[in-house]
Amino acid sequence: MVQKSPRSAHASTAPLPVPATGMDRFFKITQRGSTVSREVRGGLVTFFSMAYIIALNPMILGDKADINGNLISGLPKYGVDGVTTLPGTESITMIMVAAATAVIAGVATLVMGVVGRFPVALAAGLGINALVAYNIASRMTWGQAMGLVVWEGIIITILVITKFRQAVMNAVPKSLRTAISVGIGLFIALIGLVNAGFVRKSGEDEPMGTLGLDGSIMGWPLLVFVIVLLALIVMWVHRVKGAMLIAILGGTIVAIIAEQAFHIGSRAPEGYGWQGNIPRFSQDLHWLPDLELLKFWNHIDLIGAFSADLKSWLFIILTILALLLADFFDTIGTVVAVGKTGDLLQADGNPPRTQQILLIDSLAAAAGGLFSTSSNTAYIESAAGVSEGARTGLASVVTGLSFLVAVFITPLVNLVPSEAVAPVLVMVGFLMLQQVSDIAWDDLEVGIPAFFMVTMMAFTWSITTGMGLGFIAYLVIKLFRGKGGKVSPLLWVIGFLFLIYFMQGIFMSLIG
Repeated sequence: MVQKSPRSAHASTAPLPVPATGMDRFFKITQRGSTVSREVRGGLVTFFSMAYIIALNPMILGDKADINGNLISGLPKYGVDGVTTLPGTESITMIMVAAATAVIAGVATLVMGVVGRFPVALAAGLGINALVAYNIASRMTWGQAMGLVVWEGIIITILVITKFRQAVMNAVPKSLRTAISVGIGLFIALIGLVNAGFVRKSGEDEPMGTLGLDGSIMGWPLLVFVIVLLALIVMWVHRVKGAMLIAILGGTIVAIIAEQAFHIGSRAPEGYGWQGNIPRFSQDLHWLPDLELLKFWNHIDLIGAFSADLKSWLFIILTILALLLADFFDTIGTVVAVGKTGDLLQADGNPPRTQQILLIDSLAAAAGGLFSTSSNTAYIESAAGVSEGARTGLASVVTGLSFLVAVFITPLVNLVPSEAVAPVLVMVGFLMLQQVSDIAWDDLEVGIPAFFMVTMMAFTWSITTGMGLGFIAYLVIKLFRGKGGKVSPLLWVIGFLFLIYFMQGIFMSLIG
């Protein structure tokens, strides 16, 4: 039996009160053992845990030039010499991307709350946006690159409508589903530690990661992280309501005071500064959003990337496959992990309204491409809100509304430093790792693949990679034990696609 978090445990013997309001009945708040205040609190925790994407997505998409030297806004990056960056174009572009990122995340998450009625939020997918910016846009125009993202979203939507995506979920053994949740828990804890600078990349002659600065906790930002983490642990042990939200807000206040007193600034070469957002008020506040990217008809080219050239076609096919697998399995893993964290999964191991959840996620992927924010997908940071008490789609409504409000108050959102949010991610990782006892480790046919899933998600910094290696290990073991015929044909198809995915570097080098 998995030990439930203080937020998820509720009496099962006492009869639940009859829902008193239409909203309660619609979202099944009482039925799922929650309250409106819990949902609001959980929704806000989820928002603050993932609000960094409003600042980070523009950094990834906003300063990269396409094959014609233009930014995603359509503005030229370089001057007449083709080298010197034009002043102001990157700043304008990043403002556009930030606004579009918040709007699409807000709308997609609102729809998830009202239609999917599940406490998971959506926003521009990390990893996918980097793939688009660094690998795709350099070979075509930004409009064509985002057009491929739209096509990928359309393909995933078709897979959902035909129930192929749900069939894949049903074909995965129970222990491997649990391993996905545990692996994501380890991954999200590592994300928190790295985002705070508590664990850092080391030099070539050092181990993969080191504690803080040369093995020491030095500088105010690291101290803020440690203080907030310890405070959160104490509050969690004492079952303080709203512990995670209190930790984020309290940590932000401490960080603002520290920045005001010591003028720490951004991370310097020696690493003493803030890892992400600087917790200070800027004199250059952009309160009015630039919604130019929402005029998709001015930016998106759905057919321009396709040509008769064989190399171009091979590149497009491999690109869409990479996007497809990343979206497909990140979402499956995230939804199952979030549902398991909140004890929301049904007897078949799937969340309620699975078809609606997957359909919304697929449409959000296409919408992200259409509005130039990159594919939007379910965020594992939603588990932070679920750990805080969220159990229904009302939490997603709160998160979605927060994103829409953030369009106008981006400077305030950007006050929250990574060091204030990271402790929440570490705590969520702990809660998700508690499920490790549900994996049948003594059954080597699933135990070894589960090991690869759990470890490789964190070690490779990729949910998709961890799942792919786990699936391949599972199939190889079954094959050599003479049990290949007992495996769902869907998993063999998925295993073959993952082989192609992992060999895409070879194929790309052949394309040139």
